[in-house]
Amino acid sequence: MKTYVKSIDFLRVISILAVVVVHTTTRTLEAAKFNLIGFSVSIFLNQVARFAVPLFFIISGFVLEVSFDQKLGYFSFIKKRFARIFIPYVFWSAIYYLFVYTQNHENFIQVLLKGDASYQLYFIPTLCIFYLAFPFFHKIYKVISNKVFFFLLFVLQMWLLYQDYFIKQFRFADPIHIAILAYFFFIAGIVAARNREKINLFVRKWRYFLVAVSALIGIYVFWEGRSGYLSTGNYLAYYSQWRPSVLIYTIFVGLILFYLFEKPKFQFSWAEKLSKLSFLVFLIHVIVLEATWSLIGKNLFNLFSGNIFGKIFFDPIFFVLVGGISFLLAFIIHKIPKLYILTG
Repeated sequence: MKTYVKSIDFLRVISILAVVVVHTTTRTLEAAKFNLIGFSVSIFLNQVARFAVPLFFIISGFVLEVSFDQKLGYFSFIKKRFARIFIPYVFWSAIYYLFVYTQNHENFIQVLLKGDASYQLYFIPTLCIFYLAFPFFHKIYKVISNKVFFFLLFVLQMWLLYQDYFIKQFRFADPIHIAILAYFFFIAGIVAARNREKINLFVRKWRYFLVAVSALIGIYVFWEGRSGYLSTGNYLAYYSQWRPSVLIYTIFVGLILFYLFEKPKFQFSWAEKLSKLSFLVFLIHVIVLEATWSLIGKNLFNLFSGNIFGKIFFDPIFFVLVGGISFLLAFIIHKIPKLYILTG
């Protein structure tokens, strides 16, 4: 039996907004020639929003579990799920490949398999891997939800993230590489779907502690990313969300947000509408970002970056422009009958 969980709409909206924050502030830092000291607000916003994609994987596992139809066969399930994301993914990958990022060294099929047409699209092939695995996870739910086994999965994920981030990146290509580093988020979402009441009771009891710890971990994530880049010169030190600290940070942020938006007084009708646009916003916001940067963003950056107050205000302005235009375009596209099948 399908269950509609209103709080998930809010989590989707917050996650996509956090994705936009990450990408707009990344453009700021690139324009600033990676001057992380001079643009401390930009790197701070960039890092505290790093829960975005990991939380999307948690949401994906959660939604699949609460909406899973037991009567649906494996191939029917795969067909149904892939139909919702694969056609829009191919369509927008082609747009990015042919018109946005045209300096390609691989053919379109290779790019499609890895999600390389644009830098945010790696999420989709990884999600497809999890879709393929979900019926198996659902079948062995008692195993993966066992406290000891669940903890071991967490420890293994932490070790893999530590090895990949601090020691040496795994040689697996995307999307397998990301799936290895993100499997726990997806499984955690599946387990959370069947334990909503327990989660709410736990967070209600420990909410002040969880908020305080979340803030501290967020500050640590910021410090880790900034100091990692300053000591190594490797931009992946702050650009990667696949680190042990971000895993813990995402879990804490996810718990707090889920508890907060489970409350009826925080459940508004507009959240469902924005949530339905979030997938398309995810797909198109990089196009909007590139266009906005070329038309106005670059000039605004040159105008604002000369003083400390300008540096503080530029990122919120750029974020609002990219996010607002992206949602507006998604809203307009969704008004055209049946076009969402192609565009998402």
